[in-house]
Amino acid sequence: MAGHTSGLSALHRATIYLIMTSMKSSAETLNPHSPAREGETGAAAAEPPGRTSSTKADHVFADLLLALTTRDIKIKYKQSIMGLLWAVLMPMIIIAAGMVVRVAMSQLSDSPMPPDHLASLAVKAIPWAFFVGSIRFATASLTSNMNLVTKINCPRIAFPVSAILSNLFDMFVATVPLIAVLAWLGITPSVLLLWVPVLIAIIGLLVAGMGIALSAANLFYRDVRYIVEVILTFAIFFTPVFYDVEMFGEWRNWLLLNPISPLLEGLRSVVVLKEVPDLRWLAYSTVVSLVVFTGAWAMFRRLEPIFADRV
Repeated sequence: MAGHTSGLSALHRATIYLIMTSMKSSAETLNPHSPAREGETGAAAAEPPGRTSSTKADHVFADLLLALTTRDIKIKYKQSIMGLLWAVLMPMIIIAAGMVVRVAMSQLSDSPMPPDHLASLAVKAIPWAFFVGSIRFATASLTSNMNLVTKINCPRIAFPVSAILSNLFDMFVATVPLIAVLAWLGITPSVLLLWVPVLIAIIGLLVAGMGIALSAANLFYRDVRYIVEVILTFAIFFTPVFYDVEMFGEWRNWLLLNPISPLLEGLRSVVVLKEVPDLRWLAYSTVVSLVVFTGAWAMFRRLEPIFADRV
């Protein structure tokens, strides 16, 4: 326990050091009379201040994002019994629960369950686990890093984004056993797999928008985190993970209004069914994701100056 605590403290100190170093470097760039600036000559000294400050700000954000993401991954897996198996635990639980539901449905309909039902469930379980984990950790990212949020002037949007990136790492780890399961079930690759990165990118955009917005909301109203937990607990029943939208006939469109639903169904189409995803619903999810992300980013930037007063 002591080793674990000291490990976390070391990571915390390293993160603070990186932030302070980056912000000091940025301040030197913005101050034309600083020693660092006085020593610059030639083209570097003639560089427009606006471009220099913008580049430095981008570097600060990238460095902070890398440090926070690395810290989150190390905290999650260091000195754990299961190690990287934590990345596949939640998808395995989702698949097991989904199999119970599918078997019950097949028993009620008195028809055997096709093997592709398991494949569909496995393909949807991993991105759904990424969605749920990212929203959960991003929502609490600002309140769980209060020391950094209040004491250091840094791009705070990196906190929810790093929480999402650490869960993205989990999803990539869980993809390895998924490939083995699909091969065992006889699902062969096709050229339609080129759609997978596109669909994952749209899911990531939607998750980032929701995570950024909810992290800011949770800073102002602390019960937001608990509301999110309740919604995420039951959201799987309103999302086609355990089932496919075709099972609901004319009611399928109501389920597809959930912007994550067309993306999960799209993954099932290109991986299992080897079909092009429904482009109309894919366009719908893309537009919703862009709107959510843009609105969340603007809201976060607008509220960021008063974050320290709300902690």
